[in-house]
Amino acid sequence: MTTTVELPLWLVVLALSLAAIAALERVLMPSARWFLRRRAERMVTRLNTHLARPIQPFRLMARADRIVQLTYDRQVMQAAMDHARETGTPEPVAFQAARRAAREIVPGFSALLYFGVATKAARWLSRALYDVRVGRVDATLAQIDREATVVFVMNHRSNMDYVLVTWLVANRSALSYAVGEWARVWPLSAMIRAMGAFFVRRSSRDALYRRVLARYVQTITAEGVTQAIFPEGGLSLNGRVGAAKVGLITYILQDFGPGHRDVVFVPVGIAYDRVLEDRVLVEAAARGDRRFSAGWLGVLSFLARMARRKWQGRYTGFGTAAVSFGAPLSLRGWLEGHAPDPEMLSAALMARVQEVVPALSVPLVAAAIRTGARDVAAVTASVSAMVGLLQARGVPVELPDGGEEVAVRQGLNTLIARGIVSDEGGFHIVPDKAALGAFQAASVEQHLTP
Repeated sequence: MTTTVELPLWLVVLALSLAAIAALERVLMPSARWFLRRRAERMVTRLNTHLARPIQPFRLMARADRIVQLTYDRQVMQAAMDHARETGTPEPVAFQAARRAAREIVPGFSALLYFGVATKAARWLSRALYDVRVGRVDATLAQIDREATVVFVMNHRSNMDYVLVTWLVANRSALSYAVGEWARVWPLSAMIRAMGAFFVRRSSRDALYRRVLARYVQTITAEGVTQAIFPEGGLSLNGRVGAAKVGLITYILQDFGPGHRDVVFVPVGIAYDRVLEDRVLVEAAARGDRRFSAGWLGVLSFLARMARRKWQGRYTGFGTAAVSFGAPLSLRGWLEGHAPDPEMLSAALMARVQEVVPALSVPLVAAAIRTGARDVAAVTASVSAMVGLLQARGVPVELPDGGEEVAVRQGLNTLIARGIVSDEGGFHIVPDKAALGAFQAASVEQHLTP
C-alpha cells in the first residue's frame, strides 16, 4: 500500500484535469445553476409586478421541455406520419425530421439576458447611433385585454428595427421575434435564441418543417406570448412598406376559434433619417436579388470608421429614428365582419402599418428635391407643404427642435455630405445616386401617393 508508483507527467496532468472536470460537473455546476435559477425567479417575480404584460410561465419552461412538448404534440406527430405516408419515408425517420425541426425552431429564454443585458445594450446602441423618438402612440393601446395575445406587426427597414423596438417596449413585455436565416450564425444565434427569438426558414418548401413551425406559432399564440413579426419577410429594398407574406398570420388564423384567447395586432411604423444598410439594399434591388454583400469585414470596417470619427470629434450620429404605434386590431372583432382570409387580414394590417410610418427630415428634404426644389427657400416651402398635407392625413411627423427650417438644414447637410445631393447649379440628385435618392425619399413619397 505504501509502494511508490511512478507515472509520466502527462498522465498525472490528465488525471488531475479529469478530476477537476468531475468536481466542476458534480459540485460546482449544480450550485451555480441553482444560484442563477433562484436569481432569475426573483427577477421574473419583480418584473411581472411592473410589466404591462407579465412574462408567461410557458416562456420560463426549459428549452428541452418545450422541444419535447412540440415534438410530441398530437398535430406534429400526425404531420410526421402524413409525411412518411406521402413520401415513402419510414415513420421513425420522419419523426426524427420533426424533432430536428422542433430543435431548430424552439428558442430558449433568459430573463437575465433579456432584461439585464439585451435591453440595456439596445438602449445604449440606439441612442449612440440615433436621436430616438417615439411618435404617435394610439390611446386605445392601454385598453387591450391583459389576457389577449399581443402581436406587434412592423415594417422592416433595417436590422436596427430589432434593437429599437426591443428596448422601446421593454416596460411592457418581453418580445418573441421571428428571425430569418441571417441570425443562424454562431455565436449570434445562441444569444438571439436566449432572448426568446425563434428561427424561420422563410424560403423552405419542406412541408413537414412548415407544419412544425405552424404548430409552434399556434402554441405560443395560445399561451399568450407577446410576439413581434415583420410580415414583409425581409428588409425593404426600396424604402417603402411592402406587401405581406401571409405565412405566420395564416398559422394564427388556422388555429383561432371560439374558445381561443383574443389576438390583438398592434401596427408599428419605423422610420430613419438614414438606414445603415441603405447602400447594400439599393445594390441588391438593382441586381434583383437579396444577396447582401456586406459581410463581417464590412461591418467591422464601418465600426472602425465610426470609432475614428468619434475619437476625432467629428461623429454626429445618423439623425433621427422614430417609432409610432397605431390603433390595435382585434382578431375576434375582425372575424365578426370579415371572412377568415389571411390575404385580406394581412393587407389591412400592412395598410395600418404604412399609415403610422413617421415622416422625418432627410426623407422630406429628399422628396422635396425630387419634386424640383432647387434652392433653400424652395426646399423649405416644399417641405412645409408636405408636412401640412401629411399632418392633415394623420401621418406622424417627427421634426428636430427648431421646426422645419432646422429640418431642412439638417436634411440638406446629410444628403450633401453623403454625395446623394449636389448643390452645384442648384440642388439636385446626383445622377449615379438616383436610386439612393429615391430610397431616401420613399417613406414620405409613399404617404403622398394615392
